[in-house]
Amino acid sequence: MSHPATDAPKPQSRRADAAQFLRTWAANPLLLGAVTPSGPALAAAMAQEIDPAQPGPVVELGPGTGVMTQALLARGIAPERLFLIEYEPGFCELLRARFPGVTIIQGDAYDLRGTLGARLSAAPIAVISSLPLITRPEPQRAALLAEAFGMMAPGSPFVQFSYSLFSPAPRKLLAPHTLKISPWVWRNVPPARVWVYRAAGAAA
Repeated sequence: MSHPATDAPKPQSRRADAAQFLRTWAANPLLLGAVTPSGPALAAAMAQEIDPAQPGPVVELGPGTGVMTQALLARGIAPERLFLIEYEPGFCELLRARFPGVTIIQGDAYDLRGTLGARLSAAPIAVISSLPLITRPEPQRAALLAEAFGMMAPGSPFVQFSYSLFSPAPRKLLAPHTLKISPWVWRNVPPARVWVYRAAGAAA
């Protein structure tokens, strides 16, 4: 029997999510990277980069309506290991109702340490991001990744998706980190790729 938190949203829920996503985008286009939530195929491709057997918390940035959260739970990450940072209060309310046991934090993902505070009892094994990084200035993007790498366990991935042909994080400011890029996920609308940044020397 499936766990309630890992059941896929029903079609009517997906339509309602898309409508809420569109309303939020219309109110603040720079807050979201698209007018609809990411699709399950893209979320599954991102979740594949996380090893559920490795102990420790997973931090998700910009969860929106929870498509990525759903994929992480389906991947085998227990709800109590998930810490979600979401800026939009309406999405936070939806996420709390949809994912009992998951820690939902309303706050600024670009102030990672300040927003998480003392909630984590161990170093994160991954940071997985649906933020529209490409819309932010390069120094701000680089600062976010530097802060994430400073908090995570050695060799842990920062997983990001992007619709762009170019790295969503400024590569020239990321040395000495390594990069892995997925093939295009054509089943997502629009198509996107997964970008995985790791500390230099870590296994990809």
